[in-house]
Amino acid sequence: MTFKNLLVSLTVCAALATPVMAQETPADNDAQSLQQLLDRVRAGRVKDSADFAAREAEFRKNRDRQNALLKKVQADILREERRSERLEKTFNENELKLAELEGLLNERLGVFGELFGIVRQVAGETRGQIEDSLISGELRDRAGPLGELAKSKGLPAIAQLENLWFALQQEMTAQGETKRFSGEVVNLDGTVRSTEILRVGPFTALTEDGFVRYAGNHRFADLGRQPPARFGDAADDLLDADGDALVAAPIDPSRGALLNLLLQMPTLTERINQGGLVGYIIILLGLGGIGIAVERIVRLGGIARKVKAQLASGQASGDTPLGRVWAVYQNTDAKDIEALELKLDDAILKEIPPLERNLSLLKLLAGVAPLLGLLGTVTGMILTFQAITLFGTGDPKLMAGGISQALITTVLGLVVAIPLLLLHAAAATRSREIVQILEEQATGMIAAFSEKK
Repeated sequence: MTFKNLLVSLTVCAALATPVMAQETPADNDAQSLQQLLDRVRAGRVKDSADFAAREAEFRKNRDRQNALLKKVQADILREERRSERLEKTFNENELKLAELEGLLNERLGVFGELFGIVRQVAGETRGQIEDSLISGELRDRAGPLGELAKSKGLPAIAQLENLWFALQQEMTAQGETKRFSGEVVNLDGTVRSTEILRVGPFTALTEDGFVRYAGNHRFADLGRQPPARFGDAADDLLDADGDALVAAPIDPSRGALLNLLLQMPTLTERINQGGLVGYIIILLGLGGIGIAVERIVRLGGIARKVKAQLASGQASGDTPLGRVWAVYQNTDAKDIEALELKLDDAILKEIPPLERNLSLLKLLAGVAPLLGLLGTVTGMILTFQAITLFGTGDPKLMAGGISQALITTVLGLVVAIPLLLLHAAAATRSREIVQILEEQATGMIAAFSEKK
């Protein structure tokens, strides 16, 4: 039984140890006896032992290679740690040496550090001034080196200091020149044209089309509109001047600020438009009143000349008031002074309405104009308070429209009323002179008639 159990155990072990072999073995090669089974088990054990030995040898080989790599890595780590310690020591030594050298440098620099700081500050300020100067439209590429000097941290070189001095000297020299040069001007539509530019120092730039402003990037730009005519005439005189001739020229010492403010000032047409509907009505009344006054003054002046000519000649003419009054006296059939006096008074009264025609209307227009101006003032203040109610007082421009209307209408009313009053006084004076002549002549005729009686 023991031997039998042993064989069974060996058979089971062989089956478990070599399952692949058992599967690959064909069914017709099965063991036929215990001896064959034992031989096969023994052969399997020999083969397994050989495989195990090969695996063990390969494992040892890999283990030796891994150990070699580990030793190499450990050696590299040790070498790098020593190098790191050496570099750290060198770094600390250099830090100490650098601190000593910086202290020595600051000690030796002394006041030169403050001086070079001022140099950098001046370079920065000069660079900004040059970039904004219209001289840069003629002299280009001057700001770059100054910008490098202003941003430098170290000591400036001799060449940089000489360049700063040259830039300052060049700017000062150009500020005292009136010079013509060819430059680029940006039109209002964005296009660029090349034209001749006249530069008056750093203040004013002119072309044949008028004033231009410096737009940066070595270019000039046309203005939206030109200044008033008096400045334009002076600019034309300067453009037409030859050689060393002395001419009066407009100069903007603020380098464009005053010119911009001047361009923002409204023109006469814009001022009138600010008055609104009331302003237009005042202007129409003023024009009508001036037309009436001119007609009256001219007509009364002609009548007065004819009357004075009749007085000088003593000849009656029926186309003048004096001639018609004389005709009444010469053709009268009055028997007494009272009747003659009534007829002459009637003749004079007939002559007065044509002489005083439209004078009352002229006086009325002179009185209505300031009242309309006051109406425009009230209307403008109402608009101003409406703007304050809606938007507050934070932005004065929102109230400018109402205030402008209030002031402009007042001015227009006064501007119309004052001349109309003067013209009414002149026309009324001429009318009264003629009437006075008629009354004097009538009185004289009555005296002559009384002497005859």
